[in-house]
Amino acid sequence: MSRYTTQMDAAIKGIITPEMEQVSAYENMDVEQLRELVAKGQIVIPANINHKSLKPYGIGTRLKTKINVNLGTSRDCLDLDVEMQKVQAAVNMGAEAIMDLSSFGDTRKFRRKLTEECSAVIGTVPIYDAVVYYNKALKDITSDEWMDVVRMHAEDGVDFMTIHCGINRETAVRFKESKRHTNIVSRGGSIIFAWMELTGNENPFYERYDELLDICERYDVTISLGDACRPGSLEDAGDISQISELVELGRLTQRAWDHHVQVLIEGPGHMPLNQIRANMEIQQTICKGAPFYVLGPLVTDVAPGYDHITSAIGGAVAATYGASFLCYVTPAEHLRLPTLEDVKEGIIAAKIAAHAADVAKGIPEAAQWDYQMSEARRELDWEKQFELAIDSEKARRYREESRPEKEDTCTMCGKMCAVRNINKILRGEDVDIMD
Repeated sequence: MSRYTTQMDAAIKGIITPEMEQVSAYENMDVEQLRELVAKGQIVIPANINHKSLKPYGIGTRLKTKINVNLGTSRDCLDLDVEMQKVQAAVNMGAEAIMDLSSFGDTRKFRRKLTEECSAVIGTVPIYDAVVYYNKALKDITSDEWMDVVRMHAEDGVDFMTIHCGINRETAVRFKESKRHTNIVSRGGSIIFAWMELTGNENPFYERYDELLDICERYDVTISLGDACRPGSLEDAGDISQISELVELGRLTQRAWDHHVQVLIEGPGHMPLNQIRANMEIQQTICKGAPFYVLGPLVTDVAPGYDHITSAIGGAVAATYGASFLCYVTPAEHLRLPTLEDVKEGIIAAKIAAHAADVAKGIPEAAQWDYQMSEARRELDWEKQFELAIDSEKARRYREESRPEKEDTCTMCGKMCAVRNINKILRGEDVDIMD
């Protein structure tokens, strides 16, 4: 019989788990300090007991900012092999988490393949899967059936689940009264809201929250409290719908902690730059330091095809001021299911945002990485620059596509290269700019 049920339960009991040991080594953090933060709920280590191939990661305060990659099948794009290629690319590029948002086909087969073969933290949204799994009218899905799908995902080894518990009858009334510009843009949130409206019933995940927590505790699933009312446009950022649901999520966080269940809080999707810091600080206060998982935020609504950039801008600011987990956004956002190339671009943009925030937060290894790159540039050590680059392949390819006359220059500045010429002068050599 195990001496603990969840990572949080172990931490509260003073037990150092193997997962804590691995996270401690990866983060260069004292394991006892890590345990204390897990006990407080300020760090989570999503680690379902049935995910045997997992490489555990910590998400939360004082740790490196982590990124999540969304993928999965849809009715229009049903190719499991392509999705697995995306998974492998994401892991190879350093994504710590994969979220399976499959909404068509044999979703359980794909989910089980992920938890059997993939070392990344695996997340899902059971609400999507229930619609696929039962294959019947939304209003005919029962409260028991919603809960059964959560239990199935837990049994399959999913490490964290996004469940929209905060959109209950009370917060739904506030949403309808507020007459938002872009209504509800969360897919899971919209499904549960529609189900409540069609049936007249309370959100089953809110009404049966203690039962939901029992499932999470049994398998050590981290619950990601979904924000159904996240803003889907700058116009809705920080409105009463978003904030009233956040207050409800704060209450639900404490209830989960009382069960020793780990909690992530989902954050905004679209938000002006000048509101991001305050939003992060409000979340930290209301949810008592639980790790914040943000979807962007996108800082403008006018850049379809470039939303990986608008997301990275917002993500860097959000992570600087409190977010611990960035959900990547690809160039295909709002337009289509992302291709493999879209996935790669989205990951790189998110990794840049996460690293920029880690530098700002004072994560020692982050600053050291930049220091090493600046040394390589000073020495015009191209091979070292490629080795240190976030995207080594692209850096190397760009140089190969435009080779300079002299190896100690590039085709931008040539012999006018400031670095090259200052190095020469400081060594007492002649500067041959025009030769």
